[in-house]
Amino acid sequence: EETKAFIETTTEEIAALTAGIKALDKSVIQATDQRKAENEEYKSTMAENSAAVELLGVAKNRLNKFYNPKLYVAPPKRELSEEDRIAVNMGGTPPPTEAPGGIAGTGVAVFVQVKAHTQRSDDAAAPPPPLEAVGAYQKKGQESAGVLTMVDMLVADLDKEMQEMEVEEKDAQADYEKYVQDSADKRAQDSKSIQEKESAKADAEAALGKAELDKKSKEKESYATATILKDLHLECDWLLSNFEMRK
Repeated sequence: EETKAFIETTTEEIAALTAGIKALDKSVIQATDQRKAENEEYKSTMAENSAAVELLGVAKNRLNKFYNPKLYVAPPKRELSEEDRIAVNMGGTPPPTEAPGGIAGTGVAVFVQVKAHTQRSDDAAAPPPPLEAVGAYQKKGQESAGVLTMVDMLVADLDKEMQEMEVEEKDAQADYEKYVQDSADKRAQDSKSIQEKESAKADAEAALGKAELDKKSKEKESYATATILKDLHLECDWLLSNFEMRK
C-alpha cells in the first residue's frame, strides 16, 4: 500500500512540475514579446527626439542669422567636381546647388512632433511669453533672447527625456535578462526533478510488480502444498479405514 501511495503522489508531482514548466515557457515568451515591443518603441521615440533636436538646431542657426549674425554657421561650400572646376575656370557657371531635402529644406528626414513640456518644478524658470505677447516696440536683443531661450528649453527638455529613456531602457533590459536567466535556472531544476521522480517512480513500479509476482508465486506454492497435504490426508484416511480389513 505504501508503494502504491508513493507512485500516486509521485505521478501528481510530475504532472505539477510539467505544467509549471509549460507555464514558465509561456511567461518567458510573453516577456520576450513585450521586451521587443518596448525596445522598438524606445528606438522609434529616440529617433524622433534626435531628429527634433537636430531640427531645432537648424532652426536656431537660422534665427541666429537674423538675430545674432556672428553666431550663424553658414552651410559648407559645395565642393565642385574636377569637370565643374574646369568649366568654371573657362568662364562657365557652376551647376546649381541641389536644395536640401527633409522637413522644410533642413535635411532632417524624420517627421517629429515636439511635445510641449508643461510640467516643471516650482523652482524652475517660467517659460518666456509667446511671440504674440511681445510688444511691437520690443528691442531686437530682447526678442532674440526670448525666441532662442525657448528653442534652448525645448532642446534641453528633449535631451533630458532621452537620457531618462536610456536609463529606463537599460534597466528594463537588465531586468528582462535576469528574469530569463532565473527562468532558465528554474526550468533546468524542475526538469532534473522530473527525471529523478520518474526514475524513482519506475523503480517503485518495478518493485511493486515484483512483489505482486512473488505474492502470486507464493499463493500458487501454498495452493500446491495444500493440495498435496489434502491428498496425503485422504490416503492416510483410506489406509486407516482399510487397516482392520487387511488383518
